[in-house]
Amino acid sequence: MKKRILIALCLFGITLANAQETNTKTSNARFGFKGGLNFTNLYVDEVDDTNMLTSFHAGMFVELPLTQGVAIVPEVNFSRKGSEVQNTILGETYKSKFKLSYLEVPVLLKLNVVPNFNLHAGPYFAYLLDAKTDVVNESGENVSTLTYDTDDFNKLDYGLSAGLGFDFNTISIGARYNYGLNDIDKNDNFNGAKNSAWNLYLALKF
Repeated sequence: MKKRILIALCLFGITLANAQETNTKTSNARFGFKGGLNFTNLYVDEVDDTNMLTSFHAGMFVELPLTQGVAIVPEVNFSRKGSEVQNTILGETYKSKFKLSYLEVPVLLKLNVVPNFNLHAGPYFAYLLDAKTDVVNESGENVSTLTYDTDDFNKLDYGLSAGLGFDFNTISIGARYNYGLNDIDKNDNFNGAKNSAWNLYLALKF
């Protein structure tokens, strides 16, 4: 699975790098890598932040200018989502970390409000790679892992993304919220739960 993810990311990078090389003179397209923290949850009617899972995302992007201050930014990321539940058993506290790993493709419209500040928004599409629950003790040690059959889940996730960012020449930082629109589970075992994720990211542009 990890090899397939790496191959997909490398092929995407090669394609975007070639596109950048052939179009830089006319479009000033910029290619880059990004990564950061995810703060994720599952919601039904309301998001319960007490069950938030801290995880990560990493990937690459290309920025394609349309007009002055406006660009389309497609990305491809490995992104881990899910939720966390805390339980006490025989006086010891355990955390059950439910993790969903996706290959995620946001396609964002980026508006440069001022030269170093942007707003961005658009849809995202994601494909489920694996699903598992890690149980950890109070010391942070993993005591057990339960792996699920991905056929029991909706492998396609989609939703809306919106955020803001600050651009500093070759470096960008920002924050984004992803609101899932599709149930994660096809058998209604999670009561129609959908993904909810906050991202904090750092991007390097070339």
